[in-house]
Amino acid sequence: MRLNNLVVAHGQTTLVEAAALDFVPGHPVTIVGESGSGKSLLAHAIMGTLPANLKARGSLSMNGQTYDLAEAGNRRKLWGPVMSLLPQEPMLALDPTMRSREQVAEAAANFRTDKGSARDAAATLLAALGLARATNAFPHVLSGGMAQRVAFAAATIGGAQVLIADEPSKGLDEHARRDLSALLTRHVNGGGILLTITHDLELARELGGDVLVMQNSHIIEQGPATEVLTEPSHPYTRRLLAAEPSNWRHSWVTARTPAATTGTALIRGEGLAKAFGGQQLFSGLDVAINPQERVSLSGPSGSGKTTLGNVLLRLLAPDAGKIQHAEALQGGRLQKLYQDPALAFPARVPLEDSFGDLTRRHRLNPGRLEELMDSLRLAPALLARTPGQVSGGELQRLAIIRSMLLEPALVFADEPTSRLDLITQEETMTCLMEQVEREGCALVLVTHDSSLASAVTHRSIALGTRQKDAERIKAFT
Repeated sequence: MRLNNLVVAHGQTTLVEAAALDFVPGHPVTIVGESGSGKSLLAHAIMGTLPANLKARGSLSMNGQTYDLAEAGNRRKLWGPVMSLLPQEPMLALDPTMRSREQVAEAAANFRTDKGSARDAAATLLAALGLARATNAFPHVLSGGMAQRVAFAAATIGGAQVLIADEPSKGLDEHARRDLSALLTRHVNGGGILLTITHDLELARELGGDVLVMQNSHIIEQGPATEVLTEPSHPYTRRLLAAEPSNWRHSWVTARTPAATTGTALIRGEGLAKAFGGQQLFSGLDVAINPQERVSLSGPSGSGKTTLGNVLLRLLAPDAGKIQHAEALQGGRLQKLYQDPALAFPARVPLEDSFGDLTRRHRLNPGRLEELMDSLRLAPALLARTPGQVSGGELQRLAIIRSMLLEPALVFADEPTSRLDLITQEETMTCLMEQVEREGCALVLVTHDSSLASAVTHRSIALGTRQKDAERIKAFT
């Protein structure tokens, strides 16, 4: 498969430009780069699934035929039997009203003519992926990794030679990411063409093959993964590698020694227990969070990290045990940063109004907002916009400002950067940690990224081992 002279534009603005790219069966290609660089647009231009307001030029040659990229509909007949897309958010892509086997069967080539055989083939494929017990499960009972495998089955049951995986590891824990890597490698080893778009450099290393680095709509470096990801030639690629948490060299990077503390614990939990849907997340757990301490809650998806955090914050009652909060946390001095920062702001209200309400309610100094905006390198003009009109990285920094305005004694950060690219993650964590150090507050960080936890926190509270998928399905069905 060859991509020739691709250009994706919005009006007169060029969003993606690539002269020539070759994709060879059995040889994976991975595109890396920060959000907004054009990675996903390149993939959707190949598929013919660009938004209507974007226009593509160029051609795609495969199996002896050439397709004009300006005609989006000319590749529709290829979807399923020839090319397929593994989406960013499998949980959102799956139909919540359909069981796993039915969703996979619908993508089989013979579904319209022989539904029975299609269902049998779907069940066989799911079993081969370790999901034999999940054939009749609805998406809401699946873990993130299990949902990704169901989506993979649906994307490949039609026999597509070309598989495009768009940010497939986003939000997955380390174990689920390794499972995903094995699935993608399976497609390559079967002689398939694989194009993966990701900001996960570890996934790119595991897949091997060739790596393309994109910045500002252009491919600025390409070559074997073993070379590009170890000895890059372009300054931007070097910056991208330096943004991995294991390479951070900031003054606030912890040496794994707890900060000096005085006084009583800010939060103390004794004998805590919590279960959901017949699954015991934790029991008999004693937890203490001290002033100025940084603690991570770690573990695989579904192990109860966010649940424990919400129990410690008294947002969720434990099944057993008790929680004590110090007086220092009263008056809004206990703050939470969400994985999705949009949850912290009213969707249709300009940000300046949201901050104005906070300032008036707590009688804050208005100049403090300006000071924090400048400190976190945000333009004041952003406040005139609604949350949906700013980028994810900008909105997360605004959420940090919202928390720091109240001079918190403790900040609970729930996967605050898991959906950000590496450079934006580093910038966001730098903003957060500079404020944490300045305010001298404690931090509780929920993360499945062990390297991030090591860089930021003094100690980690690990929850559970990875539960078997069959046990998870049994608990919910």
